[in-house]
Amino acid sequence: MTRVLLVDDEESLRLALKTHLRKQGHEVQAVGGAAEAIAAMEKEPAEYVVTDVRMPGGRSGLELLLELRRRWPATAVLVMSAYGSNEDALAAIKAGAQDYLTKPFAPSDLAFMLRKAQEREALRRENRELRAAVARDHKFDQLVARSEPMKAMFATIARVATFKTTVLINGETGVGKELVARSLHLRSPRAGKPFIAVNCGNFHENLIESELFGHKKGSFTDANADKRGLFEEADGGTLFLDEIGDLPLGLQVKLLRTLQESTIRRVGENIDRKIDVRVVAASLRDLTKEAKANRFREDLLFRLNVLTLVIPPLRARKEDIPLLVDHFVGRFNERLGTEITGVDPQAMRLLCDYPWPGNVRELEHAMERAMVLCEGTALQPHDFEGKIREPSDPIAAELEKGNYSIKKTTRTIEEILIRRALEKTKGNRTRAAELLEISHRALLYKIKEFGIT
Repeated sequence: MTRVLLVDDEESLRLALKTHLRKQGHEVQAVGGAAEAIAAMEKEPAEYVVTDVRMPGGRSGLELLLELRRRWPATAVLVMSAYGSNEDALAAIKAGAQDYLTKPFAPSDLAFMLRKAQEREALRRENRELRAAVARDHKFDQLVARSEPMKAMFATIARVATFKTTVLINGETGVGKELVARSLHLRSPRAGKPFIAVNCGNFHENLIESELFGHKKGSFTDANADKRGLFEEADGGTLFLDEIGDLPLGLQVKLLRTLQESTIRRVGENIDRKIDVRVVAASLRDLTKEAKANRFREDLLFRLNVLTLVIPPLRARKEDIPLLVDHFVGRFNERLGTEITGVDPQAMRLLCDYPWPGNVRELEHAMERAMVLCEGTALQPHDFEGKIREPSDPIAAELEKGNYSIKKTTRTIEEILIRRALEKTKGNRTRAAELLEISHRALLYKIKEFGIT
């Protein structure tokens, strides 16, 4: 039995709706204003609240909606608005209401709207359960993937995590190198100790030595007190050195000594301090080439390169994209308070075709932006940036998909030109046909052929 709370200042309407909904099997409570509604919710929260937008005196229905969303996020709110005040209803929808009815309406209309809301909630619950099942099967700590290269890497992580072996992680920007390092830490006996990540390229050459190894008071200007370095902070745990290729050559010697002897020496001190730290390093650069060019010490590379993990770029494992998209939908729904249920098939096709030069990080940012802008319950192609909707190099995109067909590539370029012409003319088909130098009739045929709206 569904518990429904009706909020309206018209007693006759409340009675009619309450009577009809009870006949439909709902448990119904009816009140005349926002204050009474809050009191009723505090006593026993309802699954659905149906409220008028405009109520005389006290708080409005919109203010009630905002408080309900804040205090009882699991409760679905439906709004009623008088004829001619649809602006209020639309404002309520943007504030988080699920649906609205325009007065006057029959009680059966409200019953139908509640049934639709129940079906949507059942679908959301099913999606949540499906996402949870998928996450169990394809989630490895904070990493989400189903592709064979990633599953092989997960297996390697699981095997080597328990050892103190130094690991070198290679991969492009945004592939998740820190997540892999964190996974190695979480699956090791060091999991209860600190995990500290530092980007070696973020510090000035004169500061990074002090940052990593600490310093003694008075050892240089502004050294006003003794300071522990990150190696000491990570004692017993894991230190992740990202972009290690940016480490100055002089400091590479000191790092090599630390890795060999498990000791550090603070700047300005003459004593060695024993440490127990597992080092995981990562680099965007090819360190072998850097060593040959004398920009990276070969002996340090040998010491770091005991075990190498290579994270493939997202464009090389596109079967992971739908899984990651679904993962980000669930994460951002929780973080942003949105209620996105999925992604339109055409939008998903665009996401899978885009080469993602920024890898998983770029996909994450694109998903967050799209979910903020989305006005419906499913992400549409227009919710994403233009560069995702239309690859800057359509020929390269087709070749990357293994498509060398002149006929198919021509169709892709043709569709892109038509879409751009329609955007430039704000949908004026006659003007778009002139820009494209085709007949108006031919343009209408192409619009229908490509399914352009």
